[in-house]
Amino acid sequence: MKGWLITNGFLHTTKFTEIHLWLIESAKKLGIELTAKTNIEVLALLDSNAAKKAREESIDFVLFWDKDVRLAKYLEMTGYPVFNSSKAIEACDDKSLTHLCLQGAGIFMPRTLIAPMTFSNIGYTNLNFLAEAEQKLSYPMIVKECFGSFGQQVYMARNQEELVAIVTGIGAKPMLFQEFIKTSSGRDVRLQIVGGKVVAAMYRYSDTGDFRANVANGGKMKAYEPTQKQVELAIQCCKILGLDFGGVDILFGEDQEPVVCEVNSNAHFKNIYDCTGINVADSILEYIVKRICIG
Repeated sequence: MKGWLITNGFLHTTKFTEIHLWLIESAKKLGIELTAKTNIEVLALLDSNAAKKAREESIDFVLFWDKDVRLAKYLEMTGYPVFNSSKAIEACDDKSLTHLCLQGAGIFMPRTLIAPMTFSNIGYTNLNFLAEAEQKLSYPMIVKECFGSFGQQVYMARNQEELVAIVTGIGAKPMLFQEFIKTSSGRDVRLQIVGGKVVAAMYRYSDTGDFRANVANGGKMKAYEPTQKQVELAIQCCKILGLDFGGVDILFGEDQEPVVCEVNSNAHFKNIYDCTGINVADSILEYIVKRICIG
């Protein structure tokens, strides 16, 4: 069996390269020839003859470890099985779309207000909409850029002055506002889902006073046995979003009620390996083999 591992040709950090190598090594264990290709090497040429030529490539699947949804869509159109799908990646990459997809499905999420769209050459010349954010969510309030990773584009506004400063700093980029789940300040749970099952879980926490629990921001971690409610919630989210695999971050609400924070289509799994000893890459490749063999 042969496949492509699609990665981003403009990310050259150890954090990403290490994950790519793990996936390739997991493929080797199963006798799969997984070839790394960047989105620079595989371009979406929209031409009928090009589409025919692309289908002639003798690969059985594409493991898409990037967020170039246009390329993922193109590869799907040429007939390749793509994991995860372009639709699932797009829904998870944009945090506002994630919440819109989960809205109405009985998924408990923080109350969220999506900022109105503006244009990069105009920006927010009118901030009157922040009054509704204050009214609906109160302070402290969480502000998130819709596109971001590792908790680095997540902010807390404790008052109007801070809120205006954060929004002004973000500029015209898409963003959303959320209620602050105080009962989960500085702690959350990451569940790794593959093929509709939880394969690994960890508890993340900050002992520095940071409201974010991300390990990338200095948080700590330990192995965790998720509750049945947390498991069911994470699996349901992945099913709704169409994810073959992903990472679901869950907060602790009142009475420990699980609250969905975010869902990641290609969640990094080194930290959870360091924490639990479970190699999620193995589970992902084993799942893909089963899917391809079943047809």
